[in-house]
Amino acid sequence: MIALRSVLFNTIFYANLIVRMIVLSPYYFVVPRKVAYQIPKNWALSSHWLMEKIVGTTFDIEGLENLPDGGYILAPKHQSFWDTYALLPWLKDPVYILKRELMWIPLFGWYAKKQRMIPINRGARGKVMVEALRRTKEELATGRQLIIYPEGTRRPPGAEPVYKYGIARMYRDLQLPVVPVAMQPGLFWPRRSTMRYPGHFKVRILPPIQPGMDPDAFFAHLINVTEAASDELLVDTVKRNPNLPLPPTAVQRLAELQKTKAATA
Repeated sequence: MIALRSVLFNTIFYANLIVRMIVLSPYYFVVPRKVAYQIPKNWALSSHWLMEKIVGTTFDIEGLENLPDGGYILAPKHQSFWDTYALLPWLKDPVYILKRELMWIPLFGWYAKKQRMIPINRGARGKVMVEALRRTKEELATGRQLIIYPEGTRRPPGAEPVYKYGIARMYRDLQLPVVPVAMQPGLFWPRRSTMRYPGHFKVRILPPIQPGMDPDAFFAHLINVTEAASDELLVDTVKRNPNLPLPPTAVQRLAELQKTKAATA
């Protein structure tokens, strides 16, 4: 039954995305950019509804009060395609730095360009990265929220964290608060898998890290607070969903946490 629901959800999920982009294009490309943002925001809400009704997956968000007014950097854990759109309904005017190849995708690339997303060539250095930083500063100066995944790519739940130092450079150069976000969506929407699993989990928005720290100290602090919250949510999620199939990385991390708890008891 879970496999059947997964197929049904995936089919409707992508159909919902494509049909909305096609049907709403005339409106999207005529209205002002901030008005047009309601379209991806409403798509994200509809995707949450589909996942709840078809798969049976729900979530709560803790810490919305930690989102500052104006510009800031949002730094979520990255485990799944789910977390690339999940928080859009709660963000006023987000901007992404994304691979330039994504801008070449028909419709999606046009939508992203309308929202002034910032494309980069990941292999580029020098002037290209300077230009990307200039564009980022311009967007954030208007009060937008930059979404950066500090680990760069999707990591399975419980996996050893591999944070990229680029987030520390952005923190230093942009002089804005960084808001860490911990969550475990990869247990329900695994990377590189078509399976979707029912259950309930939490998204935890942590207190913002204010600008002014030494970049190295900031980087260590970001990892510590995010991973501590992620461990808590991993234990909580598995406890709430005892029948959830776990990837080996999650099983190993839970065993490590249990061993540490026993040693300090």
